[in-house]
Amino acid sequence: MLDNLNRFSTDAFPGELRAAAWLQTLGRIGLTCDLPSSERNPLHGRASVSISSHASVFAKLHGSPQILHSPQDAVGKRNDVVLILALLEGQGQLSVGPESAHMNAGDIFLVNPQQDWRLELQTAFTAILIELKEAGFLARLMRTGASDLNRVVTNQGTGGISADFLYSIGEHFDGLSPEDLGQMEASLTSLLIAGMARNGDAAESGDADAEHSTSVQLGHLRRVCRSIENRLTDPEVSISEIARIENLSARYIQKLFAGGDTTFGEYVKKRRLDRCRNDLANSALKHLTICELCFRWGFNDAANFSRAFNLEFGISPKTYRASAGKQVTLHLQRGRPTPSAALTSEKRRNSRKVAGAVSALHVADEPDGLRHQFASILNEIADYEVGALPLPEHGQVPANDEVSPRHAVHSKHHYIPVSDKTVHWGYFCKTIKPVVTVNSGDCVTIETLTQHAYDDYERMIKGDPGAESVFHWDANGKSVDRRGSGPIDSSIYGRGAGEGFGVHICTGPVYVQDAEPGDVLEIRILDIQTRPAAAEEHVGKSFGSNAASWWGFHYHDLLTEPKPREVVTIYEIEHAAHDCCAKAVYNFRWTPQTDPFGVRHDTIDYPGIPVDHSSIVKNYGVLKNARIPIRPHFGVMAVAPLLDDEVDSVPPGSFGGNLDNWRAAKGSTLFLPVGVPGALFSVGDPHASQGDSELCGTAIECSLTGEFQLVLHKKKDIAGKFLDELDHPFLESETEWVIQGLSYANHLVELGANAQADIYKKASLDMAMRDAFRKTRRYLMTAHGLNEDEAISLISVAVDFGITQVVNGNWGVHAVIKKSILCRDE
Repeated sequence: MLDNLNRFSTDAFPGELRAAAWLQTLGRIGLTCDLPSSERNPLHGRASVSISSHASVFAKLHGSPQILHSPQDAVGKRNDVVLILALLEGQGQLSVGPESAHMNAGDIFLVNPQQDWRLELQTAFTAILIELKEAGFLARLMRTGASDLNRVVTNQGTGGISADFLYSIGEHFDGLSPEDLGQMEASLTSLLIAGMARNGDAAESGDADAEHSTSVQLGHLRRVCRSIENRLTDPEVSISEIARIENLSARYIQKLFAGGDTTFGEYVKKRRLDRCRNDLANSALKHLTICELCFRWGFNDAANFSRAFNLEFGISPKTYRASAGKQVTLHLQRGRPTPSAALTSEKRRNSRKVAGAVSALHVADEPDGLRHQFASILNEIADYEVGALPLPEHGQVPANDEVSPRHAVHSKHHYIPVSDKTVHWGYFCKTIKPVVTVNSGDCVTIETLTQHAYDDYERMIKGDPGAESVFHWDANGKSVDRRGSGPIDSSIYGRGAGEGFGVHICTGPVYVQDAEPGDVLEIRILDIQTRPAAAEEHVGKSFGSNAASWWGFHYHDLLTEPKPREVVTIYEIEHAAHDCCAKAVYNFRWTPQTDPFGVRHDTIDYPGIPVDHSSIVKNYGVLKNARIPIRPHFGVMAVAPLLDDEVDSVPPGSFGGNLDNWRAAKGSTLFLPVGVPGALFSVGDPHASQGDSELCGTAIECSLTGEFQLVLHKKKDIAGKFLDELDHPFLESETEWVIQGLSYANHLVELGANAQADIYKKASLDMAMRDAFRKTRRYLMTAHGLNEDEAISLISVAVDFGITQVVNGNWGVHAVIKKSILCRDE
């Protein structure tokens, strides 16, 4: 039995050793496991286990589909022990003796450990298992019931509180001491007794109304809401028109809105009122009358609008306009905030985001949870569409003797110019419309922009049609409105659409023909060029910006006044035949900037804020003796994550993303595991140069154009090879292999429903170092046939570890293995 908190992950093991290690870990907590014999993807499993001060065993498990069941010696267990099975994410089938029941995320069952039980987990899952000691009364209550399937009703009353309690334990598991867990046992037992006493039969309903899964309904609702958002200005928009556009029936659409406790008409009115409220608070629109504003958003009767506004917000439009715009307390926070207390329990209970599968939750199983999921979409739906820009059918691959020999592979060439139609700003999402489709082996030239270009409009935007189209922002609107993964109506902090929860301008995505989950995409970086300035006074030159910002590692460790402060340094990229470098032009201290919508930004809290140069003091002659060698690279190269929702572009993950490793340069190759059909490759966050750590928050952020060759490795072709098990970014250059470790290898799965908020609070270099070590050990054992002792010795004497970055929420440590160590000729 374990003495204290233990953590285990199969990711640390080569494929052939994973099953045995996983079975051994489960055996230590009294479980056995059957693994599917025809599993397409390799086994994945993570376990955190702790023993309470009263000797109860608490385990948090996450893994791929498998079957958990009681051990053969279960009969010998004490009769006052109760096993709690709580499924936080995923779905499965629980059997106790001859009885069985479907188990969805949010369900809790109590099991007598002396009985034969079996939990067949049909999807990727997260679960809490607790072997509760000294639970005599609860055990007796279970034995006196009519069924051995002791379900706790979790959609109401004390059962619902029990579910919230177990979700909380799961979220904070690694921070709970044995004493903490011991104090929770009595409360948990009482809650479960009360919850189990309710009638559990209703949860077994097979009502035919449950034929549509939640994921399908929510997908339809999301589409409908986006269509509405695009037509709010049309006073004649109707449910029949939306039904025709989305190829759904009007009756079905009305049922979708009923799931969120509203109607089509009420939703449209509410969204129009929200838009009018934003405009009334916008000082840049003060020249428009209230009537003009309401007509602008589809209202055709000013008196009715005024009454509706007063009823919705408890204030008249005139009074609201007069009081709006008062200074709001600044919140320096990256990532999505933790849900408010009023919504936390419901969101926990209904979080269904699972890597690998979406749970099929039925209306009859959990109506309250479904209503909340519908309401969540209604409140936070995005109103963007990414259009495709026509691209040349053919292009010429530039001749360049310095390019990798692989460049010579015959392929079709594509070109993606940067514009407001070919970028997505601050987020990744598998639903973004691709801008081009390529075949494996094709080359594609992709233009990218730095999100910091507006630090100096004259040098980095002026006269450049692509940059001007992306950064255009005046009182009437922005070309690219959404900047980040937050709500489109900036209802959290009021920074702007998307809230800046993600900041990078990404060009793409590129759809790779025949790419499927389980495949690996090889991205060969053939060439990188800086984007020249277009303004006549700077023609032929290139520039970049470095922002020492509030998210930097240094920010609260300054020596001189004023403290704190943000400082922007503008660099010029000097090109010479054998000595390309960057030299500082000037720097300035950030001063409060007011964007074209009238929002004041005391800090760099939203991407693409136009900097008014009349409000800053430029300091020339800075770093006058420093010449920084340039090493152009892309901080962001990513395939689309599996999640349905928008994903913050800042924290990197298993899908790649904001790795910020300068070794991803010309001549290097990045391998990424494919998560969604078509892979959906995007690139952005271009850098002229960066040091390991990116300590102050940014590199020299400089717009670049890259040429890439995309090669698809099909699952069947890499079976048994290192790439077959690849579940993380892997970088290769001519002379090195680079293994990228992160605080959380897959934060979107490991941290659950609140991952995009929690990642900014929980990352550490210790965790990133351990992840890098484990991945390096696994690589050496899998790809080079070393045993564990050989791998560990080699790592210690020949592998260099470095800090990739400490500013992206999910911190990075990389391992560099020189090829010459293992690739010498005999």
